[in-house]
Amino acid sequence: MSLRLVYPSLFGQHVEAKVISCLREKSYENTIGMRTVPIITLLSDFGLKDPYVAEMKAVILSICPEARLVDISHEIEKFNIRMGAFVLASATPYFPKQTIHVAVVDPGVGTKRRPIIVETQSSFYVGPDNGVLMLAARKEGIRHVYHVTSPRFMRSDVSKTFHGRDVFAPSTAHLAKGRALSEAGPEIHDYVLPAFAKPHVGAAGLSGEILYIDDFGNLVSNISIEDLKQLDIGEGGAFVVEFKRRELAVRLCSAYGDVPVGSPLAIIGSSDFLEFSVNQGNAAEVFGVTIGERVLVSSQSRVLD
Repeated sequence: MSLRLVYPSLFGQHVEAKVISCLREKSYENTIGMRTVPIITLLSDFGLKDPYVAEMKAVILSICPEARLVDISHEIEKFNIRMGAFVLASATPYFPKQTIHVAVVDPGVGTKRRPIIVETQSSFYVGPDNGVLMLAARKEGIRHVYHVTSPRFMRSDVSKTFHGRDVFAPSTAHLAKGRALSEAGPEIHDYVLPAFAKPHVGAAGLSGEILYIDDFGNLVSNISIEDLKQLDIGEGGAFVVEFKRRELAVRLCSAYGDVPVGSPLAIIGSSDFLEFSVNQGNAAEVFGVTIGERVLVSSQSRVLD
C-alpha cells in the first residue's frame, strides 16, 4: 500500500520523492550488507610513477563503477610487509563498517603464496597471504578467511607478476557487487600470522618489533597499552627498553614535552602503539634502529627524575 494513499494530506511532491528515494536505496543493499556506494581502499608499494595503481582502479571500476575508491598510501617501502601492515592498521579503523580494504605489498607474487579475503567483525581485507592484512584484521576480530581460487574472482588472463590487477582488484570489485564470500574459494585456517602481529611475554619481559619509523624518526612498535598492562606499566610508569643490546630507561609519557628537549621518552601514539621518541629529535638516528628490529620491554621499580 502506498504511504501517499494512507496519509495523502502529509505528502507534497518533494516529501514523496524523498520517501521513494529512501525506499529505493534500501532495496539496493546487497547480500553482504554493503552500503549503496561501496567504499574500497587501496594500499601498495607501487609508488605513483608507474601505471600500476591506475590499472587496479580501472579493473575495479569496470566491474563495480559505483565504487568509491580511497587511496591510503602507495608509498610503502618496496617489499616492506611490516610497514604496509602498520599503515593499513593505522588507517582502517576510521572507515565506515563494511569497507573493503585491498593491500598489495607482495614480494611473493607468482609463487605458491595464496590470495585471500579476510572477513572481520567490521570490514573486509583482500590481498596476499603474507601477513600484510593481519595486523589490521586481528584488531577488528577475524571471522573468516577464504583462499581465492575461483576464476570468477579473477581476470581471464592472470599475469604471474601482477596479481594486484588480475586477482586482488577483481576479487575486491566482485565482493563490492555482492558476490558471496564462499564463492571466492574455500575457507582456510592456516593463514599466515606473522610474528609482528602480536608481541610475546616471556621471562625477560615483553618482546616486540619496530613496525614503522615516521618522518620525525619516532620508532613505532607493535606493542599496545594493553600489552604494557601485563607488566603493570601505565602512564607515568618507568621501564627499561632494550634495542640492539643497549638498555635505556624511559618513562611512559602523555606528551613529548614531558621530558626536556633531546631526552628520550616512550608514548602511546595516535595509532595506539607504543612509540619510542626523542623530544624534538630523531630517535631512529639517535639509537640506530631500523624497521623489523627486536625491542624488549621490562618493568622497573625506580622512578626516573
